[in-house]
Amino acid sequence: MTHEPEQPVAPAAEAPPARPLPPWFDDAKLGIFIHWTAAAIPAFAPVHLVQGLQDRGPNVPRWQQRQFWRTLPYAETYQNTMAVPGSETSRYHAEHYGDLPYSAFVEQFRDQTLPAWEPESWARLFARAGARYVVLTTKTEDGFLLWPSDHPNPHQEGWQAGRDVVGELADAVRCHGLRFGAYYAEGLDWTFGGLPVTDDESFVRAMPTSDAYHAYTDAHWRELITRYQPSVLWNDYCLLPNLDAEALFRTYYQQVPDGVVNDRFDIPRQHDGQLHADFDTREYSNDTKPAARKWEACRGIGTSFGYNQLETEDSYLSSTQLIHLLIDTVAGGGNLLLNVGPTGSGDIPPEQAQRLVDLGDWLATHGDAIYGTRPWHRAKGITTEGLPVRYTASREVLHALVLGTPRGTTIDLDVRLQPGATVQLGACPHPLPWQSSPHGTRVQLPAPPAPEAALSLHISPREAVTDPVD
Repeated sequence: MTHEPEQPVAPAAEAPPARPLPPWFDDAKLGIFIHWTAAAIPAFAPVHLVQGLQDRGPNVPRWQQRQFWRTLPYAETYQNTMAVPGSETSRYHAEHYGDLPYSAFVEQFRDQTLPAWEPESWARLFARAGARYVVLTTKTEDGFLLWPSDHPNPHQEGWQAGRDVVGELADAVRCHGLRFGAYYAEGLDWTFGGLPVTDDESFVRAMPTSDAYHAYTDAHWRELITRYQPSVLWNDYCLLPNLDAEALFRTYYQQVPDGVVNDRFDIPRQHDGQLHADFDTREYSNDTKPAARKWEACRGIGTSFGYNQLETEDSYLSSTQLIHLLIDTVAGGGNLLLNVGPTGSGDIPPEQAQRLVDLGDWLATHGDAIYGTRPWHRAKGITTEGLPVRYTASREVLHALVLGTPRGTTIDLDVRLQPGATVQLGACPHPLPWQSSPHGTRVQLPAPPAPEAALSLHISPREAVTDPVD
């Protein structure tokens, strides 16, 4: 995933014409990200959150840059981190595998893991989780392709799947009513050189810039579009100018009119508004504030995108924390692209799978306050007993999501209701009694609520709700 040093400045250009965001993407709210590579076989990385290392900017000292790459918690970058001097990953590899090259993991992944993989079990789980779209890593930094491409790697023979993992997963999730998207790491490919990346300078130097490489990646994008018609194109690492992006977008939108592209095809130009992007990406970010453009938060359930054998219950977000993360994200106008990291045998770790089930169970009751909503003019509130409240809005309804379980049978919301307004709890169709209070509005529940991560109150009509202004 992208680590951004100081970005090169692109030449000034006219802003592209605005393209309306396809409504399906704004309605979906929850997607599943899948990082699955040969690195899932050794499955090793330090366990900590990357935010602690992301004090990024133009003046970060070299020693701190090297610390970032030496201790990067992303297990999917094992091929690089095993080559970084002094890293725990390099020590682990030497102790357990000696001088075995990364290509040996690729061969095992291609010849043993992929033939035994079962896409249907993944698709069922993602549907059960309440996701509306799935994004698969078709190529990551190691350059291995998860589909049998007509454009094979020019430097590594057999560096692609014989089995069409991309096509089979696309078919499986679509059979469950989910959309399919393709991640492709265009900005880095270690089969073209650049190992090891140890600091900002070597990171930029590792980005392939040859015409041959641009033709290679452009052919892959067009192949993915033509074969699989992905609803999402999710690029990564493109800090350098990408002069093919406009033509690629035209082709994509012609073939997939309601498709969306992220903001990592040419990061400087897309962030400056000189190149189109349908949505911004926020990686392992705590920022849930609304933005001028649609945004998507992406992160793993734990501290890594790829599977890391060292992760435990303590390093994974709990089911309650995931539900709160989804609510915070949606209230701020974003989507949550929640990552799973399958193991080297193709299984989704049970700790991750259970959290997806718990998330889906909660959405089965409270999904009306999530799917298809838009931000209200105020995302956050609080009850009189100190429970956080998040607000989302449908066309006719304001939703108040209370994070946690109230102690009694009343909830004081920090909103005012006009006479005639109706308040309902969760999926229950019966209206609840309410009255004005010094805090705003006191809602009477039929009984003390059972403990759960969050409950939802639905207030209609939406126009009957205002801030509690004196």
